[in-house]
Amino acid sequence: MAEPALAVTQVRSGIGTKPKHRGTLRALGLGRIGRTNILPDRPEIRGMIARVPHLVEVRPAPERQDTAEGDPT
Repeated sequence: MAEPALAVTQVRSGIGTKPKHRGTLRALGLGRIGRTNILPDRPEIRGMIARVPHLVEVRPAPERQDTAEGDPT
């Protein structure tokens, strides 16, 4: 079973925010409004999200459907 994941989407601009907030957005793999990144649901990721809740939207990530499990063709 895969590790639980979160879909983090930037919904507000980092312009005019503190440099730490902009750095946190960059560490989350974001940088533009509307950009989404799938991240593991881990305490360190949750802590980064807690720093910028006013700039991001968080949802559970959809389950991946791997069709080629162990099949090289």
